[in-house]
Amino acid sequence: MEPDPSGPEASEPVPRPGIPRATTILLALGGATVAALGIAAIRGIFTPIFLALVITICVHPVRRWMQQHGVPRGIATGTTIAAGFAVLIGLSVVLIAALAQFSALLPQYAPQLDQLGASIAQWLESAGFGSEQAQTVLQAFTPGRIIGFITDLLGNITGLVGVLVIILTMLILMAVDGGRVAALLMHLRSYRPAMATAFSGFAVDVRRYTVATTILGAAQGLFNWLVLFLLQVPGAMVWGVLSFICSFIPNIGYFIAIIPPLVFGALSGGWPVALAVILVYGVINSVIQSIIQPKYIGNAVSLSETLTFVSVLFWAAVLGAVGAILAVPLTLLVRTILLDSDPSKVWRRALTGDKKDIESALKREDDAIRARRARRRSDRPHPDGTRK
Repeated sequence: MEPDPSGPEASEPVPRPGIPRATTILLALGGATVAALGIAAIRGIFTPIFLALVITICVHPVRRWMQQHGVPRGIATGTTIAAGFAVLIGLSVVLIAALAQFSALLPQYAPQLDQLGASIAQWLESAGFGSEQAQTVLQAFTPGRIIGFITDLLGNITGLVGVLVIILTMLILMAVDGGRVAALLMHLRSYRPAMATAFSGFAVDVRRYTVATTILGAAQGLFNWLVLFLLQVPGAMVWGVLSFICSFIPNIGYFIAIIPPLVFGALSGGWPVALAVILVYGVINSVIQSIIQPKYIGNAVSLSETLTFVSVLFWAAVLGAVGAILAVPLTLLVRTILLDSDPSKVWRRALTGDKKDIESALKREDDAIRARRARRRSDRPHPDGTRK
């Protein structure tokens, strides 16, 4: 039987198949899992280093402005270090003052907290839960347990001396290295232009996101503090600071920030104050996070709402509470390394929420929807029996 002339000749090499897509996906997931577990294992080092990087990126324009005006490199570096220290010290002082006021406030409402815990435990028992679960909930409402929980929550940021030493040291070293960033990027563009552009874009996105979120979060915290002060809710300054911190947690930060003032408002003024807190927080949150924040931040980071929410959950599981605060910059860094630095994969940015490449398709879809709506209105019969 003669061989098929259309088939490959015996002397031709048979092409070897590439790695199956399923294998590639499994290898990528396995590598991502190993990387996440590794980062979680060293989060005591990774978190302060990345926090120092974010602070350094935010204060870098100070150096650039000074060098553009002829200030010597050494003075610009020292000023950048001082600016980074000022940001870190300011955040630490505000957090420590808020924690001190919270610690002094709790014992004053210990009886009310005990009564609230007892009511919840009684309700759980009537709902069918065991007495052990009810007692666990009751014990959680003691001032000591609550203060311990808050201290552990903030300990990742300000509680450990070693963490502060790492952050301060990294601020100095990164500020010194920051003087060579412009020359390094120029050198990198000669060999890897896409990578240089990607890291420049990452710095710009992180700076715009952090600065804009800080300004809007500070305004949100001040408004909340003023309203809570007028409502005579205990610890108004503490809850204003909490609102500012939670503004860095997309999607779910509002729900975290409203719980303590809601509880203390109910304990001090009853349900009318609690309802006022819900109303005020809802209005302020809706205006800032639903109208103002997307306009100034959403276009900068180009992350979809779903990916942003998943990133908060993921980085909180990997790095703890501070991971939820740094979720957006961390996700931007991952996208920069995996997508933006490789020209063959830039088209995948649209899958992460970047609308730049699909704006025309979205516009055509909106135009088609409006056209169908106009046709339905024109086909609708008029009360006199004619068509519109």
